[in-house]
Amino acid sequence: MHDQFDVTLEDADLLGEVELTTNLIIAASESDGHLSADAIDRILGVPPAPPRGEG
Repeated sequence: MHDQFDVTLEDADLLGEVELTTNLIIAASESDGHLSADAIDRILGVPPAPPRGEG
């Protein structure tokens, strides 16, 4: 007999967001103070902004 409620759900975007959030929580719990914006960007994989005045 087939169970209509026995389904596997996977949302790749949601899993990615959960992983990023988890990484932030872990980093925050290991930090003695607030995380800097640069530290948060590194954890989230945001590339560094180019220095101002160049271009």
